[in-house]
Amino acid sequence: MNKDRRLPNASAPRRLPRRTVLKAGGLTALAVPAATAPAFASSLVSPRDEAPDTVYDVIVIGAGYAGVTAARELRAKGLRPLILEARDRIGGRTFTSTFLDQQIEVGAQWIGPTQPLINAELKRYGIGTLSGTPPTRLIMPSGGGFKEFPPDEVDARYGDLMNRLFEGAQDLFPRPTDPLYRKDLVAAADGLSLRDRLDRLRLSADDESWLSGTTAGYSGGSSATGAYTALAQWWSLAGYNVAGYEAVMSQRLAGGMTGLLQAMLNDAGATLRLNSPVVSVADDGGKVKVTVRSGQVHQARAVVVAVPVNVWKSISFRPGLPKVHQAATTQGVGVPYSGKLWMQVSGLSDRVAARGAEGSPFTTLLSQANVTGGQLMVGFNSLPVLDGADTGAVQDAVRKFLPDVRVLQVLAHDWGKDPYSQGGWALRRPGQLIAQLPAIQQPQGRVSFASGDIATGWVGFVEGAIESGLRAAQQVLKMTQGARSLTAS
Repeated sequence: MNKDRRLPNASAPRRLPRRTVLKAGGLTALAVPAATAPAFASSLVSPRDEAPDTVYDVIVIGAGYAGVTAARELRAKGLRPLILEARDRIGGRTFTSTFLDQQIEVGAQWIGPTQPLINAELKRYGIGTLSGTPPTRLIMPSGGGFKEFPPDEVDARYGDLMNRLFEGAQDLFPRPTDPLYRKDLVAAADGLSLRDRLDRLRLSADDESWLSGTTAGYSGGSSATGAYTALAQWWSLAGYNVAGYEAVMSQRLAGGMTGLLQAMLNDAGATLRLNSPVVSVADDGGKVKVTVRSGQVHQARAVVVAVPVNVWKSISFRPGLPKVHQAATTQGVGVPYSGKLWMQVSGLSDRVAARGAEGSPFTTLLSQANVTGGQLMVGFNSLPVLDGADTGAVQDAVRKFLPDVRVLQVLAHDWGKDPYSQGGWALRRPGQLIAQLPAIQQPQGRVSFASGDIATGWVGFVEGAIESGLRAAQQVLKMTQGARSLTAS
């Protein structure tokens, strides 16, 4: 019997897999038994436990990587943080779960060796990484449909196309962790969308279809949405070459993304309240009052808003948001559509990786593991027309790539419809880099902002969230006249 399930309040993949996963697929990672998350070391409390006049040193809104990083760093400096999380779990747009007795990532799942902050966290907590094994079959766009290609041909052709797409990136971003170092050049290019860049390359229809799955997939459905400079900065951060770009999505965390976050939260020792969506933040200049949906009001000397930029517009700020923050949340920074679907399928005897073109129902399909009754497969969708709760519709979409496959069960989450993310991972839109940085990273009064959406470096990745959480903690220390700067610790 066909079944489908949706996960409430799950988290978003920070990016879609590209050529790395066409070769590496993450199959080894899912051979690991599902991990059991450790118990919360932070204090889980109810509103009844808090005296009406309690004033915390800092309130952190959001228990994702940015918020937990900020809370941990502030606790280490002697401040007393309260974390308010809207969901019934920690993680934000990361969420390790299980399906068919396999550990899965409903949200972000890849890291790479050129991301120093998250690798430092892994070393700190003694957590390893897992690599995948190659699929045996690669399916790519061709002539308006899809067909199998030899791996060597995929490597050479796709690599050449990516080099053409990002030609000149090293001039734009000679110091990719300082994206405005060549502001003169960046300003001239920042208005270009990825669609504009593709059009300028004048590729054949088939060649463009190989690239447009990447550009549209990362942009949340349309290459016109994402800025060329956004993807070019990722390319630059990865070393200006295909090998480095592939490596960014080559590793998964042993125990899952939530496992590392839990270790960080345990270290923070913060007071944590789940199921506490914030509706207003009011800064009177002396302290900040934070009101949650239940009507409970919490007070602190400072606040870190560590929720996605797209969600800022759902919170009432007094005084209002600065113009750059208001523009960002109105325009959106997180991609508008991002669906991740885990499927039990039958009809496959080998491990397959497939990539779609712009407009395809899936940007990527990957075999993951053999399970009872078939195979576990994951798909990434950036079009709102595919309903992950409709098993029949999912099967029709899969069969465009794999005509003989039958979809038996689906576990899906649509991050664009998730009220606490309102979109997937961040990819700046045309003009946003120049318009936003560095102003969007600055605090207002006693309110600081933290999110991978506003990072200087790896925007849209957990790496960027950690970077942003560290920055917010430094800002709060200054607000509260805390101890020495975190950079001196």
